[in-house]
Formats: sequence, C-alpha cells, structure tokens
Amino acid sequence: QLQLLESGGGSVQAGGSVTLSCTASEYTYTNDCLGWFRQVPGQEREAIAGICTGVGLKTYADSVKGRAVISQDNQKNTVYLRLNNLKPEDTAMYYCAADRFLTAWYPGDTRGPDTWGQGLVVTVSP
Repeated sequence: QLQLLESGGGSVQAGGSVTLSCTASEYTYTNDCLGWFRQVPGQEREAIAGICTGVGLKTYADSVKGRAVISQDNQKNTVYLRLNNLKPEDTAMYYCAADRFLTAWYPGDTRGPDTWGQGLVVTVSP
C-alpha cells in the first residue's frame, strides 16, 4: 500500500519561506501525480500545488501562485513544495497527496486524490 511521508513545516515568520517534502514509498502509475493540499480548521480543504512525473505538468492555486514552487526528484520519489513570502493566512495543516491525475488539484474537483499523508503544520506568525 502506498504511503506518503511528509517533512518540513513548523513555525515561520511572515515574509519567510518554508520547504515541505513528501516521499512516496513506491512509484506506480496510480501515484504519477504528487502534490499538496492545506486545510484550516473550519474551512474547506484547498489544493495548493500538484506535479505529475510522466508529463511534467504542474498546477498551482491562485492563492500561492507566484510564491510557490513545486518540484520533484524522481529517483527519490519525492516532491518538494517551497512557499515564499509567507503570510499569516498560510497557516494551516498541509497534506501531501497522490493521484493518477493532475485534475485532483484542479478547482472544482470533487473526487480528490487517492492517497493522503498524515499532514504537518505550518504556522506563520506576523
């Protein structure tokens, strides 16, 4: 069974940066796409960024576009998300996710990714 191991996060001051890492226990076509979601208590889950190995496509949420960079190390089955110019509203639980399709990160997607990580907290102080 595919497992996703997340690392990074923690407490950061506004204006700073954070890098989140997610390593998949294996690679199959079913987890060709990896990426991140976030959720604030009481709010809906938000897709942040996704990347697909096979075609090299990426997608970013408008809320992080221009501040986020998603990249991957295929040999390590790892995806990285760097968030720059952090704002207090970036404070959330961040989840790594895997799916066969990049559409899992598109606005309006209702299916959601097949596999989720445990999540980690990013706290941005003013």
